Amino acid sequence: MPINFGIIGGDARQLYLAKSLEEDGHSVYLSCLENAKGAEVFPKVPLKKISTLCETVILPLPVIKGEGLLNAPFSAHAIKADDEFAKMLEGCTVLAGMTSKLPQTEVWQKTSPIDYYSREELISGNAVLTAEAAIAMAIQEYPGALNGASCLVTGFGRIGKSLCDMLHSLYAKVDCAARKKLDFMMIQNMGCQPVQYQAISRRYDIIFNTVPSEVLGEKQLASQDKDTIIIELASLPGGVCLETAQKAGIRVIDGQSLPGRVSPKTSGEYIKQTVYNILEE
Repeated sequence: MPINFGIIGGDARQLYLAKSLEEDGHSVYLSCLENAKGAEVFPKVPLKKISTLCETVILPLPVIKGEGLLNAPFSAHAIKADDEFAKMLEGCTVLAGMTSKLPQTEVWQKTSPIDYYSREELISGNAVLTAEAAIAMAIQEYPGALNGASCLVTGFGRIGKSLCDMLHSLYAKVDCAARKKLDFMMIQNMGCQPVQYQAISRRYDIIFNTVPSEVLGEKQLASQDKDTIIIELASLPGGVCLETAQKAGIRVIDGQSLPGRVSPKTSGEYIKQTVYNILEE
């Protein structure tokens, strides 16, 4: 059955999401995406009218970026995700990414936004896209070949696992920092070398951080030099002591939100399928 979808804010992923939903026969209305290339083919709807036209509203991933602002880089105006914003969505099924970042007010609780980024199918899909994009970034930034390069992956979550697997298949020399004994065994079984965070002491060509709390501090960075490249993949505040890295002349590259920056089409399709799964259930 065709659905009227409202898509509010977001990056290029939301635009590809809109295209894919329309191809499936749904009606799609956009808001707060007026400066996005390709948005002109969709009807634009003021925020105040979105609930009168759309039974389902999809908010960005992450829904909040900055101090209480909707993640809407293509909007002509900054949008506060406050109670007034929430009231405009009353009567709609609301889906958003990382809803824990939304204000925990009574009005927002009444809106009952569903967190589509809490779904394993989307998290796992995004992990693969992030690892793929991070490796592409490393190939572009590192002057040598990944074949034979000395690499460290910090963290053995979904992204860390994907990175270890992909880097090993490219014949890089891969160490992975983790804490659990089970993870150490799995890292070894993948053909990589496990290392404890406090034991990081050798120099690496490329370091991929996936941990959103500081694990690369003064001690861990002491053995790196200006030729070491660090790709920061974790959400804020990240896992790298930027002050220490800057003093040592170590380059830290922003690799946050890579699926939206590098593979928005596939990422948008992953979001669409996750939304379908939620609505079916």
